[in-house]
Amino acid sequence: MMFADQERDLATLAAADRYRSLRPRTGVDFASNDYLGLAGSDRLRAAMIEALSRGVPVGSGGSRLLRGNAPEHETLEADAARFFRTEAALFFASGYIANTILFATLPQRGDLIVHDALIHASAHEGMRLTRATCVSAEHNDASAFEDVIANWRKTGGKGRVWIAVESLYSMDGDRAPLADLARIADRHDAILLIDEAHATGVFGTDGHGLAEGLDGRDNVITLRTCGKALGCEGALLCGPAVMRAFIVNRGRGFIFSTAPSPLMALAVGEALRIMADEPARRARLWDLVATAERVLAPYGVAATGSQILPLIVGDAARTMHVAGAIQAAGFDVRGIRPPTVPQGTSRLRISLTLNATAADIEALGEVMKEALQ
Repeated sequence: MMFADQERDLATLAAADRYRSLRPRTGVDFASNDYLGLAGSDRLRAAMIEALSRGVPVGSGGSRLLRGNAPEHETLEADAARFFRTEAALFFASGYIANTILFATLPQRGDLIVHDALIHASAHEGMRLTRATCVSAEHNDASAFEDVIANWRKTGGKGRVWIAVESLYSMDGDRAPLADLARIADRHDAILLIDEAHATGVFGTDGHGLAEGLDGRDNVITLRTCGKALGCEGALLCGPAVMRAFIVNRGRGFIFSTAPSPLMALAVGEALRIMADEPARRARLWDLVATAERVLAPYGVAATGSQILPLIVGDAARTMHVAGAIQAAGFDVRGIRPPTVPQGTSRLRISLTLNATAADIEALGEVMKEALQ
């Protein structure tokens, strides 16, 4: 058999109840990252229609360094730099690609990347390609980061230190100690890399995120994913101009990739304006968070102070059974198992978006009560 190794691997996954398959989305949305409900917004739709009507192309036609560099890309990057108060921004087709290119390109041989133990898979992909030394630090423990740096220096490490975290973690809904990490970065002449994927649009003035106030510093780079609260696709790396120039010149994943659609660049720019123009969206989301924390607390759902609420079940099989019962009742709540989360911490991940209502949350609570018995 031509694909015998792959067939055996798939059989192993199936035996461990880890076989994945794609299926249509159904039920009330408690699973997506469309936090502000922008993916289907009339304003974004109108902006795309208007752009198409005046001839903005669907495809870019090439890499950014060839003919793929459209005015819409340049406009978005200038707008994003102003919005997030940074020197420069660079647009990518996805957050995964942006993170991979960032970690693979900027840190150099002899440098140290000290990263949170729960950092996203895309960062790990980039670190797999980097020439720097990579060391994990205990989750959300600022002192652990400083200990790693100190130990590395004691053993002869002389290069640049890169501190890599997410501001808001997508499986637990908890936050990085950014102020403490910024002080550590200053003390050690380090560069702080902050993945703002789940915070952009939800936290901060006009949706600037949890890194608000750190953007614009010469030792901070932020990743702003556009496929979550912004309701679009792609990602923006925001930071010093030298970051942008170095990736344009040395980032193989950027140099040799077809540029993102000019239409999507235009849509992201409109989404940034919506975030500033419509603060009521964030206010409505925070009302839903308060409702969910009240309604779902009796069933073990942790209050995180964010739009991401986990219910740790523990056992993977029971987690998927409970998720299936909730889905059958019309609510799209997903079970999350290892290796996405550590062994023994399988969970329901409840994501709050403007695609659900307070009444939906009340109804979900009743369904969870039955499903967890």
